[in-house]
Amino acid sequence: MIVIYSISAVCLVASLIKSREKTKIAFKVAGKALLKTAPSLLAVLGIVGLTLGVLTPETIGRLVAFPLAGSLLRSGATVMTISTFITTLVMVGIVTAPLEMKILGKKFTLLRNGLGFLAALLIAGVFVLLAFINPVAAERSTKADRH
Repeated sequence: MIVIYSISAVCLVASLIKSREKTKIAFKVAGKALLKTAPSLLAVLGIVGLTLGVLTPETIGRLVAFPLAGSLLRSGATVMTISTFITTLVMVGIVTAPLEMKILGKKFTLLRNGLGFLAALLIAGVFVLLAFINPVAAERSTKADRH
């Protein structure tokens, strides 16, 4: 965190040196945007805070993706398919899309989700490639995971 704050401070000083007036305007625009999005952000933070306060991380882990991944594996899905599913689940935000569109814009949200989906497909392709390179290890890991 210190590195991020240090970089931010250096950029702020550079902006102030280059144009003090533009920096003030940028702070005013950012402040208005923060006030506009604060209710949505506070609602999300409140829900996450309540969830983390009530449920332990282990419980959350058991309730979300991994039990589904385990049941898919036991049902015969390959590790490649499950890894693609988990990657898509993490990188493509359908539930958060409305809030993201409101804050960052529709174009950005669609682009980010599209790129996340393409990244999931790329990761699946890497798994397929690795399975072709070493099919014995891929078959062994799939069998071991099913038992």
